[in-house]
Amino acid sequence: GVQLVESGGGSVTVGGSLNLSCTISDLAASNCCMGWYRQGPGKEFELVSSISPVGSTYYTDSVRGRFVISKDAHKNTVNLQMNDLKPEDTAVYYCVLNDDNCSGAWCPDNYNNWGQGTQVTVSS
Repeated sequence: GVQLVESGGGSVTVGGSLNLSCTISDLAASNCCMGWYRQGPGKEFELVSSISPVGSTYYTDSVRGRFVISKDAHKNTVNLQMNDLKPEDTAVYYCVLNDDNCSGAWCPDNYNNWGQGTQVTVSS
């Protein structure tokens, strides 16, 4: 499978910002559907954001307008810029990739490659 390595998590206060980065081991796979999931304490896994092979993006309602997902082809990374962070954003964030879906503008909510996760903690 594809190796995904996250970085950039940490602790911030309310209103702060963090940038998560995910390095992808397979250059070709960086053209596939990619995204970020999170799991907060006592909560279910939630798809936070995704980006399609052609660059179409999805955001869950609670982060739209605050988070921005992007791909950096030179660095072979997918990034999640998180602004105006709130305590409810506290979670382990996982980089995900579906190497069975590498064309088109739509990404199904189905990912077969996961990173190890990075902790984001937002305190008031």
